[in-house]
Amino acid sequence: MDILKLDDRGLIPAVVQHVETKDVLMLAYMNRDSIHKTLETGDVWFFSRSRNELWHKGETSGNYLRYRSGIIDCDGDTILVQALPEGPACHTGSDSCFQSDLSNSTEYVSQKSGTKIFKDLFDVIQERKENPITSSYTTSLLGGDLNRIAQKVVEEAGEVALAGATGRPKEFTEEMGDLVYHAFVLMVANGVTLEDVGTILQGRRSG
Repeated sequence: MDILKLDDRGLIPAVVQHVETKDVLMLAYMNRDSIHKTLETGDVWFFSRSRNELWHKGETSGNYLRYRSGIIDCDGDTILVQALPEGPACHTGSDSCFQSDLSNSTEYVSQKSGTKIFKDLFDVIQERKENPITSSYTTSLLGGDLNRIAQKVVEEAGEVALAGATGRPKEFTEEMGDLVYHAFVLMVANGVTLEDVGTILQGRRSG
């Protein structure tokens, strides 16, 4: 009997390979339910760690992955999913998420939980734009006047500046959280991604 070894969250990494070209397309995570969905529907399903829910790949973008086969590695802790993509597999619009060559000039960044939360938050806001939820404050902001979001950013920036200038670190931290959230909402409303901003910062760093 084949055995899958799930982590403490019930997840297992899944490497997706193009069934025809054999190109590696992406890495995501699956759980019992997403595996069952994949086998039952013929579409590849994952589990989104940032949204904490099942993720039907392509449901929003139309870039589905049509399941062809799944292979378990020798340790039982990784799945190789062979699929036929309908459109780009990567959210950047590229066919594959693997795009940069590893070299001695590659920079190293530790993915600490304190930094990962920014991407998780941004992904949730983006999800609210693509799949609105009536009771969601984020949805109400994104569905309203752009000026309202901009005004919230200005208000929160003022609160951050005031707390910082008066030496109140606890209030400063809380207000900074509000500022980051509303700034992210404004970014999503304008179609700007974290990668876009990262490119600007990287250019300034190397300039």
